[in-house]
Amino acid sequence: MRARSWREVVAELGARVAAVVAGGIPLERLVIDPGLGFAKRAEHDLSLVAGLGEVCSLGRPVLVAGSRKRFLGHILADADGTPPPAHGRDAATAALSAIAAYQGSWAVRVHDPRATADAVRVVRAITAAG
Repeated sequence: MRARSWREVVAELGARVAAVVAGGIPLERLVIDPGLGFAKRAEHDLSLVAGLGEVCSLGRPVLVAGSRKRFLGHILADADGTPPPAHGRDAATAALSAIAAYQGSWAVRVHDPRATADAVRVVRAITAAG
């Protein structure tokens, strides 16, 4: 798998938005999902999360569906490389969701909404205070 930078992903998403609009779908009906976990290694997903602000700059709402993804397990793996089970990644999902909110994402898809909602509320409060 060839490494793709977040810049390449943003360019591809921008091209897809243009193609869909050219095909007759109204722009206001589009939501962008950058596709975390799909055809990417952990380092690709991490880079894409770091560049979410640029995905948001495409001018459409961005949905981040990173809940319990494999790349979070990679980050949280123990010393022998064993990742926690999917349900053991909820705190990491809340952190990812808070970062996504900070960078301007419109929505996140999660398995544990309470912890994620709390994390996003903290980000919103800090952003409003700043």
